Amino acid sequence: MKNVTSKPEPSHPAIESNSHLFDDWFDPIEDMIRGQVRGLIEEMIRGELDATLSRPRYGRLSGHSEGSDLTTVVTGHRHGSRVRTLTGTFGKTEIAVPRARLNGSGGKTTEWKSQVLRNYQRRTRAADALIAGAYLAGTNTRRVRRALRSVFGGEVGKDTVSRVWRKVKGDWDAWNSRSLAGEPIVRLILDGTVVRVRLDRKATSISLLVVIGVREDGQKVLLAIKQMGGESTEAWRTVLDDLVRRGLRRPELLIVDGGAGLESAIAAVWDSVPVQRCTVHKHRNLLAHAPERLHEEITEDYNEMIYAKAPEEIEKHRKAFIRKWRLKHEAVANSLEEAGDRLFTFTRLPPSQWRSARTTNAIERLHEEFKRRIKTQTVLPSADTAAMLFWALLASGQTNMRKVDGWKTLAAKPIDQQFDLAAYMV
Repeated sequence: MKNVTSKPEPSHPAIESNSHLFDDWFDPIEDMIRGQVRGLIEEMIRGELDATLSRPRYGRLSGHSEGSDLTTVVTGHRHGSRVRTLTGTFGKTEIAVPRARLNGSGGKTTEWKSQVLRNYQRRTRAADALIAGAYLAGTNTRRVRRALRSVFGGEVGKDTVSRVWRKVKGDWDAWNSRSLAGEPIVRLILDGTVVRVRLDRKATSISLLVVIGVREDGQKVLLAIKQMGGESTEAWRTVLDDLVRRGLRRPELLIVDGGAGLESAIAAVWDSVPVQRCTVHKHRNLLAHAPERLHEEITEDYNEMIYAKAPEEIEKHRKAFIRKWRLKHEAVANSLEEAGDRLFTFTRLPPSQWRSARTTNAIERLHEEFKRRIKTQTVLPSADTAAMLFWALLASGQTNMRKVDGWKTLAAKPIDQQFDLAAYMV
């Protein structure tokens, strides 16, 4: 018996499929709106000029009799128009901008300037915001141009992205030099993170030193972000001195990651201010001093101590922790003792504040979001760009910070309570 086989004909032959994805996604609503944009913009600018000259084109002044003196009212005359190209979220369009000369003193005239469409303006502010937002989302210049091509009805030039970014840099410079004298800051959270940037054509690691302030009403606010070669005492001292120079008042509590450089800088600037060592950073330190088989047990004992409900319970668990681990793995006990009573400064505050005062998590979350945004760029173009990108996450509203837990009791000052360190010596 002879088997007869036949190839099924494809329902969509490849030879007939020449269209690209989205080519047939024509939207009549969008097309109609974009088609009306030119007329709307021109009408807006003409209306602005009519108001300036106190009369419409080819029209007489309203509200005046024929015998009144019009020469004191007429401020100039129209003289044609010029074509301008404007790019917005509606795409690119050409508009006819009216021209006029305004009468001045001494018989001199000056060219009328529209406030709606500024001189040399080629893009709307919304378009600039869209370009900057795409770049700040962690997209490089080439991808910004590609992503916004369909929105603007053509490819966005590399120079356009650069110019928008320079505007962002101007805002960044102003933010860095602003006065802090009016900021009602009661608490500071300080931490650093490492990023890779390009310096002298080589990929280099730098530190971003971040300072968050907590206002009297509990709202967190970014105060400083500086790019430094590391987290040395000199680097942190530069950050703290700049805050003081700009008028920041003396804080009531400092929450730090425990780095030696930061601790030394704080001692030089705010020696008597209570300091809280981040309990999450110390937990990592403890695990780094022990083999992995002990990590679960260390974590259980540590959490039982840190998250106890009352200062007395914390003291009891701390004493037990040191006694146990000095015998079982001495490096762990030594690491806990290294932090001293600064690991438990949060117990000097009302219990409602303990959660927000124990850690530098407010900055850690920003670090995570920042690195998520830049993961497509393994190496950032410069140190300045790294700091600006971090700042812009908050400045652009892409990331927000809420009030700290227990903010209603922030008016309560830390009590003068110290742990009796001698009680833990075995």
